[in-house]
Amino acid sequence: MKVIIIAGGKGERFWPFSRLNKPKQLLPIIGDKSMLEDTIDRVAGMVDLDDIFISTREDLVSPIKEIVSDFNSDNFIVEPMPRDTAAAIGLASIYVNKRFPGEVVVILPADHIIKEKDIFQNDVEIASNIAKDSGCLITFGIIPSKPATGYGYIELGEVVNDAFDNKAFEAKSFKEKPNLETAKYYFSKGNYVWNSGMFVWTTTAILEALEKYMPQLFEGLMEIQDAIDTDREQIVIKEVFQNLDKISIDYGVMEKADNVLCMKARFIWDDVGSWGALERLLPKDDNGNVIKSFWKGKETKDSIIVSDGDLIATIGVKNLIIVKSGNAVLVMDKSKEQEVKKIVELIRDDENLAKDFFEN
Repeated sequence: MKVIIIAGGKGERFWPFSRLNKPKQLLPIIGDKSMLEDTIDRVAGMVDLDDIFISTREDLVSPIKEIVSDFNSDNFIVEPMPRDTAAAIGLASIYVNKRFPGEVVVILPADHIIKEKDIFQNDVEIASNIAKDSGCLITFGIIPSKPATGYGYIELGEVVNDAFDNKAFEAKSFKEKPNLETAKYYFSKGNYVWNSGMFVWTTTAILEALEKYMPQLFEGLMEIQDAIDTDREQIVIKEVFQNLDKISIDYGVMEKADNVLCMKARFIWDDVGSWGALERLLPKDDNGNVIKSFWKGKETKDSIIVSDGDLIATIGVKNLIIVKSGNAVLVMDKSKEQEVKKIVELIRDDENLAKDFFEN
């Protein structure tokens, strides 16, 4: 089994902590280690370090090497520019398949929080056995704890494989992030799970699926594959990759394929998609505040307050998210946590601000 960690995201909803040259997956958002280090630790013991590959942007290779200095440089799979997860996973798959033909691979985002490591590894081992035996594409679904609107959903069909202590279901359909009314319907039905974005399959199975459902992307990948280990490798990757379809693996393959199975994850999971996730993952004080900073305050309730070291002081505020990092401060109502990207867009589009407040 090999593990591919997807670590090329920008993490814009965690601005101002997350910047272009050091996005959230390279930061200790929850604990003392970066989220990438936690992801590597999560598979330790299940695979060797040399069995782990990191798929990332060209400009993040050096920052990642600073964090995981003992990582094998040959196991970096570098995207010359972002083209979404179908292209990223496709590129990683041809590199792994070149060295380990037909191997089972586990695809993990670098910015998830997963507790109960032993249960996680057990579920992955089961998925690996099913993927190897069946040739199916397997994903993990998270049993919903509420009718959430921030996740995509998977509708589960009949049980396809119950040979192990965790069953695999037919993935009947994939649903986009719903409105609240639709989310309540999914939640009430009981056969809908959150789409985790984690996958297990063989390199053979995913490449066959890409050939069938994304032939243009597959053709480009084959051109890159022919250039691997030649003196034209980097030139071909840059020429071809920029023209690949910019589509997610869910939309490009998973929603179309007829051999997709879904297992219900038995471990505790959180995708840490925005600052509001800290309320689910960190303890609150007596006033409902989550404090991850040097803070003093009075009459402050139900707020999330984060600082990289400087003092934050508050009086008479409620339901706020306050984040101070480096040269920037973010203050917003908790109900607006998903809109941080709009602020980042304003900053990124202003040439006078972008270099100082987003790129660095």
